[in-house]
Amino acid sequence: MAFFGQIIKTFLETKHNLLPQEPSDPAAAQENQLRTLLETAKDTSFGKFYDFAGLLEADDIRKAYAKRVPLHDYNRMNEFWWKQQRKFPDITWPGKPDFYALSSGTTGKKSKRIPVTNEMLECTQRVGRAQAESLANFDLPAALFEKDILMLTSSADLEENKFGAMEGEISGINVSNMPGFMEGYYKPGLEIASIPDWDSRVQRIAEEAPNWDVAALAGIPSWMVMMLRKVIEVNKLKNIHEIWPNLAVYTTGGVAFEPYRKSFEALLDHPIIIMDTYLASEGFYAFNARPETMSMQLALDHGLYFEFVPHDADGFDETGTILPKPKVLDFREVVENKDYALIASTPAGAWRYMIGDTIKFTDKEKMEIVITGRTKYWLNVVGSQLSEEKLNAAIKALNEATNSQVKEFTVGAISTEDGNDYYHQWVVGLESGELSEEEAEKIIDAHLKEVNKNYKVARTKALKGIKVKVAPADRLYDFLEQSKKKGGQIKFPKVMTEEKLTELLGFLK
Repeated sequence: MAFFGQIIKTFLETKHNLLPQEPSDPAAAQENQLRTLLETAKDTSFGKFYDFAGLLEADDIRKAYAKRVPLHDYNRMNEFWWKQQRKFPDITWPGKPDFYALSSGTTGKKSKRIPVTNEMLECTQRVGRAQAESLANFDLPAALFEKDILMLTSSADLEENKFGAMEGEISGINVSNMPGFMEGYYKPGLEIASIPDWDSRVQRIAEEAPNWDVAALAGIPSWMVMMLRKVIEVNKLKNIHEIWPNLAVYTTGGVAFEPYRKSFEALLDHPIIIMDTYLASEGFYAFNARPETMSMQLALDHGLYFEFVPHDADGFDETGTILPKPKVLDFREVVENKDYALIASTPAGAWRYMIGDTIKFTDKEKMEIVITGRTKYWLNVVGSQLSEEKLNAAIKALNEATNSQVKEFTVGAISTEDGNDYYHQWVVGLESGELSEEEAEKIIDAHLKEVNKNYKVARTKALKGIKVKVAPADRLYDFLEQSKKKGGQIKFPKVMTEEKLTELLGFLK
């Protein structure tokens, strides 16, 4: 009998039943988060410059905060504040950060350095505990709570910078600061997780896999599929449940799961619970808290404060660049099924910070969201207005219509030979089997015309057609490897510039 597992399950269920899983008063919770952040940082350079002490005396603290403190993207925050914080204490948050998260970027962009304070780590762990407690909603067997959890992260081998802080990708930092009670359950363990080379790390995981009893997986789906394939190959299996029969939960995140669903499920013997998370370099913002949905509950009461900019003409121009004076809303003013750019203030010393992601509320009463894309992953060169969500849906339609397994893709606008018009160039990474490029062009084009009126209009004007290049998915990852961007938390960009797309096409030749 799973004695300790039953104790853990009973504890989670009891806490779940006795305590609310979301704030009973979200508005008060968010105001409290903002007030706590301002109070803590009022004596920092940033706090004094923007008079946090005065803001704390305002009748409406949220309106006063939005009026006095401007929106910041990474470049602005880094140039005016975070660069100084690497050398001096008390710039945007008390003390100096012990860690910096190197963002994965996309193809060849210079890594950003996002401060990760001890308070930010605590905040992330609070959100993680809230998601763990929500497992009471899923009626899992008690034995599962005694099994191993395999987290596929970037390397936990952090490097010390010249200012004495440790640097690495956020998943590696989080693993390096894992709570003590997790050590007995966490796989592959810090030794293997610290192997810098992705392929060597995955090889070791595959070799050690028979020694583990994995019940839960966590990681970005593209790399999770590659890792599971390697475990199956090395151990000569038909599916992953032959070696991990108790595998019951997969926590995904980082990118939309749907384009990878078919490839992932093909590696299983039977369906498992799939939970989404919103964990970025800047914070852990939302998590899947109940079954029968992939929507995620926004973390309103865990140390974070949120605002939202409409991802339309009220907030952005047609290139995806935020307006000089965009409309900014708090969560009380948002509506369901509309895209918003997420703005967060955090205990890492990020203030009214534009993450770069777009989200939409699927259930405002439950405060549930889904990620719809990136503010810059917005293909609108000729007015087609294609969000990442619509691009993902087109690939899903392609997979269903052709019974294909397209795992990765990217798209961009390329000018015609005369330079007067454009066409959309798609590159799709196929997991297995064959796919006709001509058939793919027809299916994607027809789907987008049907679901997006702006695309349909654009196709009668300057958008003259689409082209599809089919390649093995591994070749797309090889392209990333050129810039040392393979594995871990790295994401293949869904939209590329004409220059980068031309480079990719040349690589594939």
